[in-house]
Amino acid sequence: MDRLVRAFPLTRRSAIEAARSSDAAERARGLQTVAAAYWRPVYSYLRLHWRKPHDEAADLAQEFFAELIDKELLARFDPAQARLRTWLRICIDGLVANDTRAARRQKRGGGAPAFDFDSIRGDVEALQTLASPEVAFEREWARAVFALALQRLQERCKHEGKDRYYALLDAYDLGDRPSYAVLAERFGIAVTDVTNRLAWARRELRTTVVEVLRELTASDAELREEMGALLEPS
Repeated sequence: MDRLVRAFPLTRRSAIEAARSSDAAERARGLQTVAAAYWRPVYSYLRLHWRKPHDEAADLAQEFFAELIDKELLARFDPAQARLRTWLRICIDGLVANDTRAARRQKRGGGAPAFDFDSIRGDVEALQTLASPEVAFEREWARAVFALALQRLQERCKHEGKDRYYALLDAYDLGDRPSYAVLAERFGIAVTDVTNRLAWARRELRTTVVEVLRELTASDAELREEMGALLEPS
């Protein structure tokens, strides 16, 4: 695992560090990355652990990210004490414990991005009888990390003229897994090209996942833990 960590250079500054920056643009970038990775887990935790109905959970989740900005909560995060997502759950618990509806109505917004909680309501409600709140939180975190990595890989492929590499990954690994022969015919390439391009796309996706994890961790030790949780076979 140590060799794997060293194999991937830090191509972007940690979002945790960026969120603590004195530069407004850097803070905004860092908070945007953290929010993109955690808005689904935060909402699911409020629904499943705290048993909040949809509208109240959406309000609380929105308020939580507003507080990350207004109160600069990430400045208090100590990676020596806990992983980021463990610490964020503690912050959520504190928010709920001190919540009043009147205060929430006044604080709603706060410069935080608006999230489409309605779009994930059904997915989270389906987990109510299938997973514990903590497991659901971890699943949504993993899904968000991969979604960010896939978005970046797709953008990179488009920029480098490798749209079809991503299209193959989407059709096979993310789709209904047709045979390589079917993909070769569909894309007008040889089966060996399908094999090679899929291998490249998978390798670059893993690299990009590690890049996202680097942004969402504050130390190499935490990075190794998160890589083990997400990338190592269980």
